[in-house]
Amino acid sequence: MPAVYRALVKDGLTSHVAWRVSFVVPGILILATTFFMVLLCPDTPVGKWSDRVQAAESNLRQHTVSDGPVGDVTGELTAEKNRSNAGSDSTEQVSDEEKKLGETRGVFDDHEMQMGEQQMVDIARGEVIQKPSAKEMLHVFASASTFVTAACYFCSFGSELAINSILGNYYAKNFPKLGLQNQGNWAAMFGLLNVVCRPLGGFIADVAYRRTGSVWAKKVLLHTYGIIFGAFLVAIGATDSHSKSTMFGLVAGAAFFLEGANGLNYALVPHVHPYANGIISGFTGASGNFGGIIFAIIFRYNVKNYARSFWIIGVISMVINVAVCWIKPVPKGQIGGR
Repeated sequence: MPAVYRALVKDGLTSHVAWRVSFVVPGILILATTFFMVLLCPDTPVGKWSDRVQAAESNLRQHTVSDGPVGDVTGELTAEKNRSNAGSDSTEQVSDEEKKLGETRGVFDDHEMQMGEQQMVDIARGEVIQKPSAKEMLHVFASASTFVTAACYFCSFGSELAINSILGNYYAKNFPKLGLQNQGNWAAMFGLLNVVCRPLGGFIADVAYRRTGSVWAKKVLLHTYGIIFGAFLVAIGATDSHSKSTMFGLVAGAAFFLEGANGLNYALVPHVHPYANGIISGFTGASGNFGGIIFAIIFRYNVKNYARSFWIIGVISMVINVAVCWIKPVPKGQIGGR
């Protein structure tokens, strides 16, 4: 954005107009991204929405399980069991589409092969995405495990949004000799670190889960990151450094853990009410945006005392992460998602 702004100024636009016109560029990029997502992205991780049940049944057949349908195409789970009818007849009824799905499934871990047939069927039924109803949405929203992902994202993504909006001004206040271009460039580095830090957080969460076999590993990492990035924000506010190396180092450290926590959060989301993954994802994301509004208000009412706002947000983030760390990552009695 600073580079676009500067190019427009060189082309003859006034500063007053150039910064407004520069927003056309991200606007075009956002619209283009949305268009290609609608055009190219699958409905669900297993493909078309209408094929999600067949994908689960195909997975079961690869485990030599034939326990009847996992669910119907509308997304409502079926409880009927057809073990007596299982066998060669069920294989002959597999559609061409199901065969195609079966050929695309991956290789399963040993612990999955050790499950009983009924256990695998129950888990498959619990993890097939259902068409949401108002009652089901209220149940998911009221879940303590849902509150954990929402609260943590409120802190991490909310902090990121608010900091992005003021960081250039903070650098202008503490480093007036940097100039507009350099202030904008250094502020942009905070957001640019998302390219590495956010996916790295998700990757670390998956590695920890694979090695421990426990969803708690992801949750512990999430709260650890949350507390550490909160501590970095407190450090930024407490020092209010006028040393570029100290300030940029603290901001980079905060970005690593703050943006990594975003990735960690969405590594945990699929384990919570997996049949309502879209609801959980949307609610968690909305909570992050809400956090951005609340933290922006904190910056607004502290006017140009950015340092005070930083440590206030850091304390809030640490307190919230400690407050929800005891809640189980997977709701009690949930089938699947473990």
